[in-house]
Amino acid sequence: MAEVQSYRLFNVRLMHKSHVSPSLLSLVFGGPDVANMKCDSPDQRIKMLFPSEDGSIPNLPDHGQWYSLLQELPKEKRPVVRTYTLRRVDRERQEVTVEFVSHGTEGPASAWAISSQPGDKIQIVAPNAEYPADSGGYEWTPPVGLRQGLIVADETAMPAARGILELLSKQQHPPEIQAFFEVPEQGDCVDLSEFGFAKIHWLPRKAVNARHGECLLKAVSQCAQLPETAGITETVNEESEGELLWDKATTASNAFYGWVAAESSVVKMLRRYLIGECSVSHDAINFMAYWSKGREH
Repeated sequence: MAEVQSYRLFNVRLMHKSHVSPSLLSLVFGGPDVANMKCDSPDQRIKMLFPSEDGSIPNLPDHGQWYSLLQELPKEKRPVVRTYTLRRVDRERQEVTVEFVSHGTEGPASAWAISSQPGDKIQIVAPNAEYPADSGGYEWTPPVGLRQGLIVADETAMPAARGILELLSKQQHPPEIQAFFEVPEQGDCVDLSEFGFAKIHWLPRKAVNARHGECLLKAVSQCAQLPETAGITETVNEESEGELLWDKATTASNAFYGWVAAESSVVKMLRRYLIGECSVSHDAINFMAYWSKGREH
């Protein structure tokens, strides 16, 4: 008997799409396979397989190791693979929702999302509901009874950030959350007033003609209310050139927990500030480079 995989390949087709905001598209995919998909966390990562260089529709076998099968294909026929957040899974309706930042037609994933039509087929590598344990692939793991939290995100991490707020809202006593959300334009500042436990700072770049990340860095340094620390400055290890930062929190303390996800250079600067200057415990905050300038996304 074949071993049950924690993640598996799913065949889906586009059902419909809509705008969450001017810069964010919501695409709903469906198919019988989705009945066997699960979501373990609001920042659950998935792989999406888009048409290859020659336009071939992804059609890998839904058994075996998908990455090995991918590598066996000629380069021009290999599906384009990108990482996204699993926004929502409805196993009863057999629908899965993924949100795309609209980057125009510069990147293959964004170009596909913009031009896609209902009925278009793709493949998704996502958590397998038949896997008996946690499938992994996420970082949001706050301690029980969390009292204070920090969420920092640019537009690429907004689907996960909103999912985190939705999850926290289901608690009888949600923690006090400070959230800093940098987005392209004013219209992307969607109504999140239902999350009364969160103090949300919306930071639209175009409103102040700022470069990517400038608003986040300024707002966090000026407005973030951080926990008291022992005042011991920790050493911040730098990554080698081209290496994407990905630091997972390991704390068991419920006093403070942070989640930072944005462009790579911005995340590095935020880590220098929060850990190196503010002495926030390295073990209490996640730092994740969701993308890097100069790389396709």
